[in-house]
Amino acid sequence: MKLVIFDCDSTLSAIEGIDELARLRGPQVFAEVEAQTREAMEGKISVESVFGRRLAIIQPRRDDLAAIARRYIEQVEPTALATITQLKAAGWTPVILSGGFRQVIAPLAAHLGIARIEAVDLHFDAAGKYTGYNEQFPTTRSGGKPACITALRRELSPTRTVMVGDGVSDLEAKPVVDQFIGFGRYVERAKVKAGAHAFIHSLSELVPLLK
Repeated sequence: MKLVIFDCDSTLSAIEGIDELARLRGPQVFAEVEAQTREAMEGKISVESVFGRRLAIIQPRRDDLAAIARRYIEQVEPTALATITQLKAAGWTPVILSGGFRQVIAPLAAHLGIARIEAVDLHFDAAGKYTGYNEQFPTTRSGGKPACITALRRELSPTRTVMVGDGVSDLEAKPVVDQFIGFGRYVERAKVKAGAHAFIHSLSELVPLLK
């Protein structure tokens, strides 16, 4: 088995799911949440310092999730499906590893033919009102992605492991993978570009890199 692990937001799709949930609440909420997301992805503040705070501001409802799931697919990276199809044919197993939310990522994963999602579950009551999230999931905090990858490697014993992502939280995985590939189609972060083994602007560039 060879593992290729993808970040989701601003990598497999152009959007940031948390920001799109905030957009549903109006421009003021969107601006506040988007600024926090950007600072966390650039490594200026810790993931854990904003994770619960953004959701508390938004108060998402279960009914909101389907709309965001559609946006993920509408804004899918244009070469993602063909790239993942080619990689699977070459013996790679794709996994999505995200600090986003499992319920909204799942339709995109199905669209791309990715069976395994490692992401955060949101919780709602019977009326669809937000009640919290899985606070124990590693990607709700800094250092969470390398912890997840270490667990995946222990479980699956891959011969090779590659991580692809745009954010500093993805770059944190570099010590526990064979190759970290930075992604800059949607956002080019200087720290990620400087630290990556390779840096690409289209997922189609992965195929020759991983041969």
